[in-house]
Amino acid sequence: MEKREKFSKLVIFVVFIPFLIFILLQFLAPIALPNGSVKDLTGLTIISDSKDIINQMPQPWNFIYSAGDRLCHQKSERSFFLNDNQMPFCARCTAIFLGLAIGVASMIFYKIKLDFKFLILIIISFIPIGIDGVGQHLEMWESANITRLITGLLIGIVTGLVITIIIDELSEIFIAKKNRKLIN
Repeated sequence: MEKREKFSKLVIFVVFIPFLIFILLQFLAPIALPNGSVKDLTGLTIISDSKDIINQMPQPWNFIYSAGDRLCHQKSERSFFLNDNQMPFCARCTAIFLGLAIGVASMIFYKIKLDFKFLILIIISFIPIGIDGVGQHLEMWESANITRLITGLLIGIVTGLVITIIIDELSEIFIAKKNRKLIN
């Protein structure tokens, strides 16, 4: 791990802000809405099947619940509740988004180089979520929300780290190209 230079810190911080806003909205939405007004959003992904409930919500809560309606199954038994309201995303999706924010935030001050060891870490981080997801799909077990939280956080954090590595790699390519043009 190496320390990040000032401009690079700013770039990663700017990337972090949307992740931070998105996860904050997920936690604030059920708290901001009237107690017990969002009970069961269970549905399918990609399909907006809770729009009647969601369209009655004020912005920005409408936005975040609508995103959850399209991107997540929102099964109530697999979701956390705050203020007696179901959160916009299930426990695993919430954890993935939280992990993304944590992963990107942790790289504001430091850089990680993509090497073989980190590649192995990426692969290993997919194993728990894969085992849990396949086991549930095959109806071998129904995992608890704490398991979904842990597996989601793990994959989210590693993915957040990968996002910053990709940004760093693209920045280095861009700078190298720019330097070649200046030399020629």
